[in-house]
Amino acid sequence: MRIPLAWLQLSREKMRLLVAIAGIGFADILMFMQLGFRDALFDSAVTLHKNFQGDIFLISTQSTAIIAMKSFPHRRLYQALGFEGVKSVSPVYLGLALWRNPENLHMRPSISPSGEDNKESRNSQTSPESKTADTRSILVVGFNPADKVLNLPKINRNLDKITLANVVLFDDASRPEFGPIAQWFNQGKDVTTEVGERRIRVGGLFTLGASFGADGNIVTSDLNFLRLFPAREKGLIEVGIIELKRGVNQKRVLENLRRELPNDVKILSKQEFIDVEKSYWQTSTAIGFIFSLGTAMGFIVGTVIVYQILYTDVADHLPEYATLKAMGYKTSYLLGVVFQEALILSILGYFPGFFMASILYGLTKSATSLPMAMTLARAVTVLILTMIMCCISGAIAVRKLDAADPADIF
Repeated sequence: MRIPLAWLQLSREKMRLLVAIAGIGFADILMFMQLGFRDALFDSAVTLHKNFQGDIFLISTQSTAIIAMKSFPHRRLYQALGFEGVKSVSPVYLGLALWRNPENLHMRPSISPSGEDNKESRNSQTSPESKTADTRSILVVGFNPADKVLNLPKINRNLDKITLANVVLFDDASRPEFGPIAQWFNQGKDVTTEVGERRIRVGGLFTLGASFGADGNIVTSDLNFLRLFPAREKGLIEVGIIELKRGVNQKRVLENLRRELPNDVKILSKQEFIDVEKSYWQTSTAIGFIFSLGTAMGFIVGTVIVYQILYTDVADHLPEYATLKAMGYKTSYLLGVVFQEALILSILGYFPGFFMASILYGLTKSATSLPMAMTLARAVTVLILTMIMCCISGAIAVRKLDAADPADIF
């Protein structure tokens, strides 16, 4: 079996080969991490959307993302109930509130049994600095417990808990800065803390996950939600969920709703609801651009590294290439050797980058609770980018072969 000339050329200088593999692997890690962060951003941003149980969704025309939802009159949702094919409707309240780490509750003033803060005690014992030092913003989701609006078994098993006043369900995949809530709850402890200026009790756990927009989540009843946000105007909601009857043409119902309902609400299918959120993070923030730029930078770094390796290799073996030309080998054959070297380098450098990126994904997921995981699509994408990167480098490096003229070399 003949050993390819390209491999013999590369393996002759083992240290140079190792440096090339390390450089390509580093470039691949950069691309894997940037693409991984970007996809984790989009996936985490729509986790809540995907778990809503419904066919059609109503949001305000001014809403751009879950973290920037605007309210609209809930009567719009009940107007939809009168349309043919609509089975049921469910109003959903969304808001961001300050969660106090329960480990720091001993520093707080007393709170009345009704959940209201003792203002006299608060004014005398706390300062603005201490008030915000141990709090963190958390996403609050409120709905009628009679409606199963979320496809999360742990929530649906505990809907009776949130019918009680000042009781919430806590997302155990939230950031650890919220406190050891899951640990205490699983130990049988009575977990109480403050959300805003109201004392609440954790009645159960569920798993949803943090996102770039919200570090944590809690779920409660619509009545408890309004207690947590006493200043908000009643009769306003953030999301309206419509469930259709079985066998109904969803497209036709969407057309009817869009034609008849006032234009102060967007009427979306579930996929459109998800796409609105993704589009916000991709086009309305700098985050999507930053991760795409990071991927491009990794690609450029890898291209430069491979070019330097191939150019040096061609320059070192220029006499051999000239000899091959003198023996009758065409320039196309020599070009093929250089491109084979480029492809071999792309494969050898890809696998270390793949395995290191997989490890870093796991570490990042543990540290941030973001859904970072290696996917087949991303692995193939980076492999193709690596091959293109190396071929571009090879195409630039082969220009040196023009100097491989036997008459000049010898």
